[in-house]
Amino acid sequence: MSVARAVGLLLGVAADAAIGDPRRWHPVAGFGSVAAATEQVLHRDRRAAGVAHTGLLVGGAAGLGVVVQRLTRDSPVLEAASTALVTWAVLGGSSLADEGAAMARLLDDGELDAARDRLRNLCGRDAAVLDGQGLARATVESIAENTSDAVVAPLFWGAVAGVPGLLGYRAANTLDAMVGHRSPRHRHFGWAAARLDDLLNLGPSRLAAMLTAVCAPVVGGSARGAWRTWRQDAAAHPSPNAGQIEAAFAGALQIRLGGRTIYGYVVEQRPVLGEGRTADAGDVTRGVELSRVIGTASAAAAAGTALLRALRR
Repeated sequence: MSVARAVGLLLGVAADAAIGDPRRWHPVAGFGSVAAATEQVLHRDRRAAGVAHTGLLVGGAAGLGVVVQRLTRDSPVLEAASTALVTWAVLGGSSLADEGAAMARLLDDGELDAARDRLRNLCGRDAAVLDGQGLARATVESIAENTSDAVVAPLFWGAVAGVPGLLGYRAANTLDAMVGHRSPRHRHFGWAAARLDDLLNLGPSRLAAMLTAVCAPVVGGSARGAWRTWRQDAAAHPSPNAGQIEAAFAGALQIRLGGRTIYGYVVEQRPVLGEGRTADAGDVTRGVELSRVIGTASAAAAAGTALLRALRR
């Protein structure tokens, strides 16, 4: 029942806000360990091997969701409870906000070495080459991208497909983070994970950008700037999805994002998003606030979608 699904999604969001991620035995971390072990068996730097790896793990996660949904479909209470538990497990909004707030404090206090160490919790960039403004920019971009990937997208797929959608999406997104980058080991093996994640995020990333424009005034941002920068600059980003909300964040906060970006294995000269000033610690704080508001709006939209689906049946 979609009514139970709506209730479960809201309860899961509330649990994420109140409890956050478990310190030990996180389900996503457990999935990552299984994925890493499976990679050791299946790895060949060929696309076919990557397709098998991705299909097995994402299919298995979604299949587990199907089993859970079938076992609970005759009990609204059990369906709501299982949806809430899985939603809490796959969401990353609370931990994202905590990491962003911690980065803002370190940058505001001028503790750049500690901020460089902490940045690894948000992204895989080479923090050693970043100054304060570079760290602020990297943090805002990571907050924006993860708001889409770890908050809006799971709720989108939870509303559309219930527990299978929640688990399948989180599995695909986790695999993309593990093997979907252009490292020598994963150049071909990670192709399937990266393309599947791109496909699953096509709708949610654009929804996230729209919600950024809607929510921007709540944190003193510019709705018009978010909309304009999103429409003008997002397509130039190398990612078909990350650029959507990063451009919207740049316009909402009236800052510039993008530019030279260094990872351990590649250097990218990304297009500049927005026309404002360079990001600073205060913009990190506002980015965290904006992410939280978008998360609340996403929860309301997901629950509303599930209820509408129930009314149409």
